[in-house]
Amino acid sequence: SFGTSFNDSRRLTIGAIEDKLDEEFGKDYSVRRGFTSQIIIDHVKSRDGIAIDNMAEALDRAVDNGVKNLVIQPTHLMNGYEYTDLADALKDYEDKFDQVVMGAPLLTSDADYDAVVAAITDHTASYDDGETAICFMGHGTEADSNTVYATMQEKLTAAGFENYYVGTVEATPSLEDVIAAVKEKGTYKKVVLEPLMVVAGDHANNDMAGDEDDSWKSTFEKEGFEVECILEGLGQNEAIQQVYVQHTQDAIDQLAK
Repeated sequence: SFGTSFNDSRRLTIGAIEDKLDEEFGKDYSVRRGFTSQIIIDHVKSRDGIAIDNMAEALDRAVDNGVKNLVIQPTHLMNGYEYTDLADALKDYEDKFDQVVMGAPLLTSDADYDAVVAAITDHTASYDDGETAICFMGHGTEADSNTVYATMQEKLTAAGFENYYVGTVEATPSLEDVIAAVKEKGTYKKVVLEPLMVVAGDHANNDMAGDEDDSWKSTFEKEGFEVECILEGLGQNEAIQQVYVQHTQDAIDQLAK
């Protein structure tokens, strides 16, 4: 996982995904945690005294423990820089295990998109009253994989969810793009904001729901909308957890029996 320093969200999202994997595969596999963000690892250790392995430490530990078959299941949203770095790090360890396989990130196949669309619209169905814009905030990336956000928007619209909007903090579609689309509709009085991220961490709490002038919440309020923020990461959603379970199973199925 990328990781998060928000303890409650970590437990409810990354922790819940890990628990679900342990529930499904714990009979045959030992489930272990590794984070790819060293900044988060260092922060959690200095603040809370909790040590979390980075990728190299997690891999070295697996080698030291005599692991033969290694299954890596990233909880990343997409095949972006973090996912690519993880795949690159694995190359140095391939000869240290009998078999190594890596699962796909959350949004990979058409079936993944359909599952995520169903999960987030089911979760927010009570808000979809025609007078409320339901806006999901993704992180955004300079990597080519940023197209996942436009694809999510296309999938939502094609499935008839016309009151749903997807934007990003650091790429496109931008907050300005989302506001323009919401205003163009002309029928909304209220906006619901929720992160399109596995965890509800710094971006969700500050960039989305913070009280600063440039937060999504403040910006929509300045445009005259009533705003409600849902501070829940995708990892809390059981249907999303199930996608990771399926991806892990798909990876395990690649192992020679």
